Amino acid sequence: MPFLISPVLTAGALAGRPQPTLPADGGLVLRPWRDGDAPAVYEVFQDPLMHQWHARSADSVAEVADWIRTWRQAWEAEQEAHWAVADAETGALLGRVALRELRLEDGTAEVAYWTVPEARGRGVAARATTALTHWAFEEAGFHRLELLHAVRNEASCRVADRTGFGLEGTKRSAIMQPDGWHDMHLHARLRGD
Repeated sequence: MPFLISPVLTAGALAGRPQPTLPADGGLVLRPWRDGDAPAVYEVFQDPLMHQWHARSADSVAEVADWIRTWRQAWEAEQEAHWAVADAETGALLGRVALRELRLEDGTAEVAYWTVPEARGRGVAARATTALTHWAFEEAGFHRLELLHAVRNEASCRVADRTGFGLEGTKRSAIMQPDGWHDMHLHARLRGD
């Protein structure tokens, strides 16, 4: 049965080219993950704040190296797109920004991010999200990006606000975290907002 509408993005829209490196304001760069990033990511996941807002922990550098391989494979499979956020001058890892839940035919994805403890409060997540959003809309051709965060995660709410993701509502008891079920704020942007 034929579809009555054309897909927003077709298969191969991402995987048909290498994952780009994206410049961001304030001396940041969004780059594909490297094997050598595993020790730094492992250290980030030892931070208690990461355990508060993420359901995942890291038991070893080898486990994180597997994550990184999976993140790279997700680009090739057009399922997700993950970038390391780094200082453009020193190369130091400052965080991660990603498009998850890719639905190419609908032109939609979910934005996710985290920062290393030393980078928090410096606007790193907002600048990385801004750069990723620009690329997703203007270069890749996405139509809608969503951003979800726990209602109690006020820092993530500030990032959403600063980057133009309007609050659309609350998903009640939507995500299980180590301390129980969390209500989630749903923010979104459309191309052209």
